[in-house]
Amino acid sequence: MSHKYERLLQGILQEPVSGNIHWREIESLLSHLGATVTPSHGARVHVVLNNIEGHLHRPHHSGICTKQEIRHLRDYLLACGVTLAGYAAAGE
Repeated sequence: MSHKYERLLQGILQEPVSGNIHWREIESLLSHLGATVTPSHGARVHVVLNNIEGHLHRPHHSGICTKQEIRHLRDYLLACGVTLAGYAAAGE
């Protein structure tokens, strides 16, 4: 288990929402979790993780995601069954 991904997942799932997460880190995490990420229309990306499809938005003007984008990502990850405890258990 990578501490980098564990810290990133913790930053996504914690309250209050972090406002300092880069899109490239999120893409890397999704790939690490086994997700398929494909470009869609404009800034949208189509993501499939644990057989659950979703659409996420890349930041428009910078590489840093907004708090709303992080909340949307958190909701998607939780719907896919991704939790910090589950991630830690998978790494053991």
